[in-house]
Amino acid sequence: MATKVALLMFLCVLPAMVAAIRPAKNPFCVQGRVYCDPCRAGFETSATTYIAGAEVVVECKDKTGTEVVYTKKGRTDSTGSYTIYVDEDHADQICDAKLVSSPHHRCKVVTPGREQARVALTRQNGIASDTRFANAMGFMTEDVAAGCAEILKQYQEFDNEN
Repeated sequence: MATKVALLMFLCVLPAMVAAIRPAKNPFCVQGRVYCDPCRAGFETSATTYIAGAEVVVECKDKTGTEVVYTKKGRTDSTGSYTIYVDEDHADQICDAKLVSSPHHRCKVVTPGREQARVALTRQNGIASDTRFANAMGFMTEDVAAGCAEILKQYQEFDNEN
């Protein structure tokens, strides 16, 4: 009788243990872009270029937002785009894609308010896709580039029309 109980426990517990240590079959795919703002506008303009080789990290903190419990780094490709795969579900955590560094020697200043982008890394939110798109994040140059006054003037004219 004890052997049957032990066998039954083994058959019930073993699959649960294997499932717990095995990574998810469908990882989350966090995608975004990193740009250089030569006009120091704080957003993407027609003068914006995209930075190849920028380092980005996906960072998740506990639900109080104080302790980092997960990080995974990535780099942008030649188009300034990055893709970071995350295997775990982070339902009870606050996750952000964050800028780490720019290899562009003239574009290393982090744009305030564009240094991170919130991403929901859980399947318990009604989103069917495993792909999560993060808002574009940016660096800016120390000085405003030539020609930016005209570019920014176009945005001001558009605002005045509305």
